[in-house]
Amino acid sequence: MGIMSARDAYKRAQEAGLDLVKIAPTAKPPVCKIIDYGKYKYELARKEKEARKKQKTIDVKEIRLSPNIDTNDLNTKVGAARKFISKGDKVKVSLRFRGREMAHVQSSKYILDEFAEQLSDIAVVEKAPKLEGRSMTMFLTVKR
Repeated sequence: MGIMSARDAYKRAQEAGLDLVKIAPTAKPPVCKIIDYGKYKYELARKEKEARKKQKTIDVKEIRLSPNIDTNDLNTKVGAARKFISKGDKVKVSLRFRGREMAHVQSSKYILDEFAEQLSDIAVVEKAPKLEGRSMTMFLTVKR
């Protein structure tokens, strides 16, 4: 409708039975629209809800191993990790050391390397194995 005074714009909105809404109040001159404000808020809320529905949340699933794990048990854990990764989740693989196992930390690193190797067809190592306290952790994500 062009540039007009706020009073004239408000009068036109009243005649139409709608609301005068400032779209860009900091602009010179301020930009306003004559719309049904309740309907406008409803449309915004609906668009926001629709956007949230399409959003994919990525969970972090944890798999715990011990240094003296057997190959069949490791294969079972790899299968579980494969299922998590195929769903699109991240997997945190932690190798827990208890008691005297702390003396053999470096010789147990191969377990995590083997774990990552078995999942190399669908996953990539996001964070390399790192010792934090009594556990060594590694993160795996979906291969893009």
